[in-house]
Amino acid sequence: MATMTKKHIIARLSDKLGITQQQASTVVEAFLETVEGAVSAGDEVTFRSFGTFGLKVAKSKVGRNPAQPDVQMEIPARCVLRFKPSRELKERVAALPLDTVKRTRKPRGRRRAEHDGQDGNHG
Repeated sequence: MATMTKKHIIARLSDKLGITQQQASTVVEAFLETVEGAVSAGDEVTFRSFGTFGLKVAKSKVGRNPAQPDVQMEIPARCVLRFKPSRELKERVAALPLDTVKRTRKPRGRRRAEHDGQDGNHG
Protein backbone atom coordinates (compact mmCIF):
# COMPACT_ATOMS: atom_id res chain seq x y z
CA MET A 1 0.00 0.00 0.00
CA ALA A 2 1.54 3.28 -1.11
CA THR A 3 0.77 6.83 -0.06
CA MET A 4 -0.95 8.86 -2.73
CA THR A 5 0.09 12.50 -2.53
CA LYS A 6 -1.43 15.59 -4.11
CA LYS A 7 1.29 15.34 -6.78
CA HIS A 8 0.16 11.79 -7.66
CA ILE A 9 -3.49 12.86 -7.84
CA ILE A 10 -2.58 15.75 -10.15
CA ALA A 11 -0.64 13.39 -12.44
CA ARG A 12 -3.52 10.88 -12.56
CA LEU A 13 -6.10 13.58 -13.27
CA SER A 14 -3.89 14.99 -16.00
CA ASP A 15 -3.61 11.58 -17.67
CA LYS A 16 -7.27 10.66 -17.19
CA LEU A 17 -8.69 13.97 -18.44
CA GLY A 18 -6.10 14.72 -21.11
CA ILE A 19 -5.15 18.07 -19.59
CA THR A 20 -1.79 19.48 -18.54
CA GLN A 21 -0.51 18.92 -15.04
CA GLN A 22 -0.70 22.69 -14.49
CA GLN A 23 -4.42 22.64 -15.36
CA ALA A 24 -4.98 19.61 -13.14
CA SER A 25 -3.09 21.35 -10.34
CA THR A 26 -5.35 24.38 -10.66
CA VAL A 27 -8.44 22.16 -10.43
CA VAL A 28 -7.12 20.26 -7.39
CA GLU A 29 -6.12 23.48 -5.58
CA ALA A 30 -9.52 25.06 -6.27
CA PHE A 31 -11.29 21.89 -5.08
CA LEU A 32 -9.28 21.74 -1.85
CA GLU A 33 -9.79 25.46 -1.16
CA THR A 34 -13.54 25.05 -1.70
CA VAL A 35 -13.80 22.06 0.66
CA GLU A 36 -11.54 23.70 3.26
CA GLY A 37 -13.54 26.94 3.13
CA ALA A 38 -16.86 25.15 3.53
CA VAL A 39 -15.69 22.98 6.44
CA SER A 40 -13.95 25.95 8.11
CA ALA A 41 -17.27 27.83 7.92
CA GLY A 42 -19.00 24.97 9.76
CA ASP A 43 -20.65 23.39 6.72
CA GLU A 44 -20.64 19.68 5.94
CA VAL A 45 -19.24 18.59 2.60
CA THR A 46 -20.78 15.38 1.25
CA PHE A 47 -19.75 13.20 -1.67
CA ARG A 48 -22.46 10.56 -2.00
CA SER A 49 -20.37 7.49 -2.77
CA PHE A 50 -17.33 8.68 -0.80
CA GLY A 51 -18.26 10.27 2.51
CA THR A 52 -18.86 13.43 4.52
CA PHE A 53 -16.40 15.93 5.96
CA GLY A 54 -17.62 17.98 8.88
CA LEU A 55 -16.88 19.33 12.33
CA LYS A 56 -17.70 18.00 15.75
CA VAL A 57 -16.97 19.23 19.25
CA ALA A 58 -14.45 17.26 21.27
CA LYS A 59 -15.55 17.61 24.89
CA SER A 60 -13.23 19.04 27.49
CA LYS A 61 -11.40 16.45 29.55
CA VAL A 62 -8.84 16.03 32.28
CA GLY A 63 -5.39 15.03 31.10
CA ARG A 64 -2.14 14.09 32.80
CA ASN A 65 1.48 14.66 31.93
CA PRO A 66 3.22 11.24 31.96
CA ALA A 67 6.30 12.88 33.48
CA GLN A 68 4.13 14.22 36.36
CA PRO A 69 1.22 11.76 36.72
CA ASP A 70 -0.05 13.38 39.91
CA VAL A 71 -0.65 16.72 38.14
CA GLN A 72 -3.97 17.02 36.33
CA MET A 73 -4.70 19.60 33.68
CA GLU A 74 -7.90 20.63 31.93
CA ILE A 75 -7.92 20.07 28.18
CA PRO A 76 -10.54 22.50 26.82
CA ALA A 77 -13.33 21.58 24.40
CA ARG A 78 -12.41 22.20 20.77
CA CYS A 79 -13.65 21.72 17.21
CA VAL A 80 -12.20 18.73 15.39
CA LEU A 81 -12.50 17.64 11.79
CA ARG A 82 -14.41 14.44 11.19
CA PHE A 83 -14.74 12.25 8.13
CA LYS A 84 -17.60 9.78 7.94
CA PRO A 85 -17.15 7.33 5.07
CA SER A 86 -20.18 6.41 2.97
CA ARG A 87 -21.70 2.94 3.15
CA GLU A 88 -20.37 2.24 -0.35
CA LEU A 89 -16.81 3.18 0.61
CA LYS A 90 -17.01 1.12 3.81
CA GLU A 91 -18.16 -1.90 1.81
CA ARG A 92 -15.38 -1.49 -0.79
CA VAL A 93 -12.76 -1.21 1.95
CA ALA A 94 -14.17 -4.18 3.89
CA ALA A 95 -13.90 -6.32 0.74
CA LEU A 96 -10.15 -5.65 0.35
CA PRO A 97 -7.77 -8.54 1.04
CA LEU A 98 -6.10 -8.13 4.44
CA ASP A 99 -2.61 -8.07 2.93
CA THR A 100 -3.56 -4.81 1.18
CA VAL A 101 -3.06 -2.95 4.46
CA LYS A 102 0.46 -2.59 5.77
CA ARG A 103 0.80 -2.12 9.53
CA THR A 104 2.72 1.04 10.11
CA ARG A 105 2.96 1.04 13.90
CA LYS A 106 3.21 -1.61 16.57
CA PRO A 107 0.88 -1.47 19.58
CA ARG A 108 2.46 0.25 22.56
CA GLY A 109 2.43 -0.21 26.30
CA ARG A 110 0.12 -2.63 28.05
CA ARG A 111 -1.90 -3.40 24.95
CA ARG A 112 1.30 -4.48 23.20
CA ALA A 113 2.01 -7.03 25.93
CA GLU A 114 -1.55 -8.33 25.70
CA HIS A 115 -1.34 -8.42 21.91
CA ASP A 116 1.98 -10.30 21.96
CA GLY A 117 0.69 -12.81 24.50
CA GLN A 118 3.19 -11.63 27.11
CA ASP A 119 0.76 -10.53 29.76
CA GLY A 120 1.52 -13.49 32.01
CA ASN A 121 -1.91 -15.08 31.51
CA HIS A 122 -1.07 -18.01 29.28
CA GLY A 123 -3.74 -20.31 30.55
